[in-house]
Amino acid sequence: MSLRRLGFLSAALLTATALTACSAEPVEADDPKPSATGTTTAPSGAPGGAPDKGALSLADAIRKIPVAEEKRTGYERDSFKHWVDEDDDSCPTRQEVLIAEAVTAPEQGDRCTLSGGSWLSYYDEAEVTDAKRLDIDHMVPLAEAWDSGAHDWTPERREAYANDLDAERSLVAVTAKTNRSKADRDPAQWMPPAQSAACTYLVDWTATKLRWNLSADETEQAALLELAEPCAESTVEYEPAS
Repeated sequence: MSLRRLGFLSAALLTATALTACSAEPVEADDPKPSATGTTTAPSGAPGGAPDKGALSLADAIRKIPVAEEKRTGYERDSFKHWVDEDDDSCPTRQEVLIAEAVTAPEQGDRCTLSGGSWLSYYDEAEVTDAKRLDIDHMVPLAEAWDSGAHDWTPERREAYANDLDAERSLVAVTAKTNRSKADRDPAQWMPPAQSAACTYLVDWTATKLRWNLSADETEQAALLELAEPCAESTVEYEPAS
């Protein structure tokens, strides 16, 4: 899993280079975070800009997201049980993502304590050598997921969402600064500060919404389509969550 994630990240960053997007002014975070079978990927597309077989263009994928009003009523972060140890190997979800996305593998101690290692935070192109400086970001934040349909899910499905290791970009290791700047905002309100991250981020966001059948409100959809204009060669692949 580590090599697949690392390979994806390298390819996605290359694909996004030189593409730009606008970002919103940061506001105080109100949902800071500590710190499908198959994959969610952002391939560069076939020669001539045509999507790879089986992939959607980014714009077509955005239009495939159901449009609906958001519903925040009743949201509590604890409604999503997260950072669990699904396979009983002493490594909870946070550590699993850190191990998988490490550029240089960290050493694992008792109870999956990590030391050493290095990471690349694609939101801001920062190289990080201390895992404590990293947060594991839910690509679509828990509050946004709640607003977009998770309010109707069972607790078990919300737990599966919060610990989704089966899709490579549902969870990403990024600097705590960028994760907490993002908080629970959608791309209409926040985009990664690194210009190279724009198209990759839009692909990851869209694929996650499609994987989990989450909706977007009209403002979000319009913003996604506008931000996606420079990303004509970006494509989206996803597999619905079980």
